[in-house]
Amino acid sequence: MKSDNIPKSIDEYIASYPENIREKLRAMRLTVRKAAPDASERISYRMPAYAFNGMLVYFAAHTNHLGLYPFTSAIQAFSKDLAPYRQTKGGIRFPYSSPLPLDLIKRIVEFRVQENLHKAALKKVPAIKQRSKT
Repeated sequence: MKSDNIPKSIDEYIASYPENIREKLRAMRLTVRKAAPDASERISYRMPAYAFNGMLVYFAAHTNHLGLYPFTSAIQAFSKDLAPYRQTKGGIRFPYSSPLPLDLIKRIVEFRVQENLHKAALKKVPAIKQRSKT
């Protein structure tokens, strides 16, 4: 995708890549949507993004890999499963030369959904004020 063209939708984002990459992008999108059916889709930071009670995950096509950005907490939680893949603090690189680990991606997204639900529930609980005993 050219850097001067910002996609308006995920469909437009996917369509801007060659077919072999589009296949992987479609598989990623479908996996995320199945794992988080109530999440909303959008383009954020020029890449597909999913939100449900806050941001869940992002993904993006790169020259040699498909990147998934599920936040640091998910990368830490799945560190053993992610050992075969290059990682950054907030992202995972899935090389185009290998099949996408769709079950692992599904579990990561489900983890993020639960994490966001937990955070949303905590926001609804009023803070308990401590009384000083003086």
